[in-house]
Amino acid sequence: MLGLFKKKGIELVAPATGKVIDIKEVNDGVFSEKMLGDGIAIIPESGEIVSPFDGKVVSIFDTLHAITLQKDGINVLIHIGLDTVALKGEGFRAFVKEGQDVSKGDKLIEADLDFLAEKGCRTEIPVVIVESEYNSLESKKKGESVEKGKDVVLLVK
Repeated sequence: MLGLFKKKGIELVAPATGKVIDIKEVNDGVFSEKMLGDGIAIIPESGEIVSPFDGKVVSIFDTLHAITLQKDGINVLIHIGLDTVALKGEGFRAFVKEGQDVSKGDKLIEADLDFLAEKGCRTEIPVVIVESEYNSLESKKKGESVEKGKDVVLLVK
């Protein structure tokens, strides 16, 4: 009977390989002030972005710089770089489409990080919990390196 009151959680694995930073450290007020929601950011070592959980692709921006995934009452926004919308999709390649079911670790998008940097864009990848029915978020691994598809970066309760 005690198990009825136990909070459920959803683990999100790293969508990119790199170093985890606090969302408050992102050099963009929309993310650092948590206007879209709470989360973390990753300073990527490579441009391969994978699904952080088994779920569904809710939306992919036409510019391919951001994707939203859904699972069990939460939406997760993965925003690849800052000011990358101005590139209008250049430097990005999508491997999934809206409405598609994905599994943890499936390749979603690939970004040419060198190209983004050449164009003056920052490469941080905010991972934000938006439109969630869950009321708490626990970040793990801040300040540490993570491997895409493997290391847990967030636990939503």
